[in-house]
Amino acid sequence: MGSTAKPKPPAWRMRPRDQRTLLIIGDLLAAYAGLVAALILWGVRDQWLDFSLEFLQKRVEFWYYFLPFLWLLLLVQLYDPHRANDWKVTLRVIAFAASAGLLFYAVIYFFFEGAIARIGVGAFLLFASIATLLWRLTYIGIFSAPAFLRRVLIIGAGKAGHTLALAYKNIYPPPFHLVGFLDDDPQKVGTSLEGYPVLGGSDQLLAIIENESVSDLVVAIVGEMRGSTFQTILDAQERGLEVIPMPTLYEELLGRVPVHHLESEWLLRSFVDQARVGGFYEVGKRILDILLALVGLAILAVISPLVSLVILIDSGLPITYKQIRLGKGGKPFYVYKFRTMRQDAEKDGKPRLTQEKDDRITRVGNFLRRTHIDEFPQFWNVLRGEMSVVGPRSERPEWVAEFQKQIPFYRARLLVKPGITGWAQVNYGYYATVEEMAVKLEYDLYYIKHRNLLMDIFIILRTVGQVLGLRGR
Repeated sequence: MGSTAKPKPPAWRMRPRDQRTLLIIGDLLAAYAGLVAALILWGVRDQWLDFSLEFLQKRVEFWYYFLPFLWLLLLVQLYDPHRANDWKVTLRVIAFAASAGLLFYAVIYFFFEGAIARIGVGAFLLFASIATLLWRLTYIGIFSAPAFLRRVLIIGAGKAGHTLALAYKNIYPPPFHLVGFLDDDPQKVGTSLEGYPVLGGSDQLLAIIENESVSDLVVAIVGEMRGSTFQTILDAQERGLEVIPMPTLYEELLGRVPVHHLESEWLLRSFVDQARVGGFYEVGKRILDILLALVGLAILAVISPLVSLVILIDSGLPITYKQIRLGKGGKPFYVYKFRTMRQDAEKDGKPRLTQEKDDRITRVGNFLRRTHIDEFPQFWNVLRGEMSVVGPRSERPEWVAEFQKQIPFYRARLLVKPGITGWAQVNYGYYATVEEMAVKLEYDLYYIKHRNLLMDIFIILRTVGQVLGLRGR
């Protein structure tokens, strides 16, 4: 016979921000454990058999103790809580981090032979990989267990609730346990939505919370809410339950804003109040832009002769092209890029969206896109202040005019400078339809709402990972 025991509520709730903090602390401790193990092996192999203080003073450079922080940067893709719960992704990213670290070390050693101890760096990468993998597998084993999963009840089985259920079903492993729905429509009670039951109406909320050991309530009611429903939700909150608006959980699950489920009041609150940034961020972002633009232009100066030659051999002139795009506030400017398409890509004069595996892209152009080399001339736009390194993709005036007719709040993406890379670019591929453009807009609005220097750096590191993995778009 099956067990009739009631499910237990989670031992404690961990929101994604809490999980990310725990992951960073755990990775840092694991990396330092790897560093200690590497120092011991290095000392023994270096004939300092007593692993003395003299060895640490004479053989270990000061910078060596900062390797764990560099290791965390290589693991940047694993600080998405959803990815962190997937052991296959974890194994792949740790292997990539070790390989990238080894490659970077090999390049430095080639140019500065003898300046870096091979045993010390190699041993650190080995032991840090092992220690991080053990910690991450422990984390997955503990925090993906049912006892540690939040138990979520969605209030509202309409379109917004359905959207959440679809998003939840497409995430593996699940970030919480979805108990079901609650709705005051008697025709919905007793039915199911995407396989999850509609358990009752708002008058049964407290009983359902007790019976199902619910820890979180998600309010997915669009429009006016009954006074009795609102009071019942407040009663549940007084009992210690977390009450979450539907857009907030949607952002937590997908890292984007649900443009088709937003009301004007929420949009104004989010983008007039919450999306404001201070002067420190603006100054810091501009300094970061200038520094990266100078580095990018220096690299451009080095690679331009070779890139120009292969484009010329592959498809002739011109090497570069310029195109009008809209910047912050809808101000037009010319963007500069290496040419990656045939000269007759728009021979009829009508703009066309780039498709995945677009036959207009040349052989060399495909490689330039995958490595993001075609974007390097845009560092000139960044230096001029027309663009930022991180921001929504710059778009042509024709597409802005078209999309704002069909996609709610589309023009809100012009609140910030466009970027060479961005939250949408590292999370989503090509868009060829209005629906796909709406998804990219959701990522752009999420960035605008949550942007800060740490997020910008995170996006830049994700972009570097894409370049090294030839996963550019």
